[in-house]
Amino acid sequence: MHIHILGICGTFMGGIALLARASGHRVTGCDANVYPPMSSQLEARGIELIEGYGAGQAGLAPDLFVVGNAISRGNPLLEEILDKGLPYVSGPQWLAENVLREKWVLAVAGTHGKTTTSSMLAWILEHAGLRPGFLIGGVPQDFAVSARLTSSPFFVIEADEYDTAFCDKRSKFLHYRARTAILNNLEFDHADIFSDLAAIETQFHHFVRILPRSGLIVANAAEASLKRVMERGCWTPVEWFGSESGWQLGLAAPDGVCEVFLAGLAQGKLDLPMAGAHNRANALAALAAARHAGVAPAASLEALSRFGGIRRRLEVRGQARGVTVYDDFAHHPTAIAATLAGLRQREPAGRILAVLEPRSNTMKLGVMKAQLPGCLEEAELTFCYAAHLGWDAAAALAPLGERARVFEDLGALVAAVAASARAGDRVLVMSNGAFGGVHEKLLRALAG
Repeated sequence: MHIHILGICGTFMGGIALLARASGHRVTGCDANVYPPMSSQLEARGIELIEGYGAGQAGLAPDLFVVGNAISRGNPLLEEILDKGLPYVSGPQWLAENVLREKWVLAVAGTHGKTTTSSMLAWILEHAGLRPGFLIGGVPQDFAVSARLTSSPFFVIEADEYDTAFCDKRSKFLHYRARTAILNNLEFDHADIFSDLAAIETQFHHFVRILPRSGLIVANAAEASLKRVMERGCWTPVEWFGSESGWQLGLAAPDGVCEVFLAGLAQGKLDLPMAGAHNRANALAALAAARHAGVAPAASLEALSRFGGIRRRLEVRGQARGVTVYDDFAHHPTAIAATLAGLRQREPAGRILAVLEPRSNTMKLGVMKAQLPGCLEEAELTFCYAAHLGWDAAAALAPLGERARVFEDLGALVAAVAASARAGDRVLVMSNGAFGGVHEKLLRALAG
């Protein structure tokens, strides 16, 4: 079958393309911006990419168009598909019908930590010899690809609450028919499609409603929002983490090592290469989910001690003049604060220079601008790239005083960071996009 994918260079749709190609289909696709690393990953698998959404692509006459959720009405190719009555389907629906059917799906949902927790869970199953398939919204270092199809009955998926497609406004995760579900946390996000936290809680409850009695929910006991979701009705066993009666972490040593307990009984020590309390919580959730799939906690702890991390999660991009440049995907205030705290714990000495691009739809709307000063408190200096924002970033960051500077020109921002940095500093770049190649520009400026 020939499949043509609209929005193919997005992380999720790129993963769909890789899975479809691995299933033996001919895969082509298009996107507004075709660029590495996703374009390279796809082309290496023999997937032809087209820049833009020209209506003429309907002439490729594929058997099926798979439409990503970034595609909306008015898109020339989508309008041509609708006018001509050509066959189309959303990415999540195609995935459910063609890959996840008859699989034991382990789905990781939550506002934060989905990519990290999914990667940890896939690695635990891999280390245990279960060779899972997966579709993750990032690239785990242990696998070097974001999606993989295997003959294993187990499939790990990052279960996003964002809507499915222009034609289906339900959350993506409702398509996946999970058997094991991690509910990592739940905060307000995606202000472009959800009016408030209660609206997102409703989608999470729809997800809970379709989980089987033979399944398992692993949920964060620290989240009042998740407890409200469960109170609306739950028909699946629940194991809470961060609870004395469920999974719990002991006090962490200075190096981050801590004991793991289940119902008060010690299970072993968690020695995670990744810093931060949030990552230890992610690991605990992954360990609990893996146990449901048959992996003993001791084996999971051994796997986690060898976990290689994920690209764009406190990833070192280079060093110049004694300054280390890090890349991180953090774009929500809670994630920004957790990332800064994790870096501080891992390397207590030296200043942190935060370089932030408020790029997500929620950030662009300014819904969380009041939270930014507090979440950036851990950084000695903050440099914010404010081009194309609909709100006053300088006013929002004013509580930080001279510790925060705002730029609408990327070159000026790079020059300012390079001029401010000194040996021993950590420059932490945070964005959910490519950020104009700022990492390499910073390294060149520092070296110069």
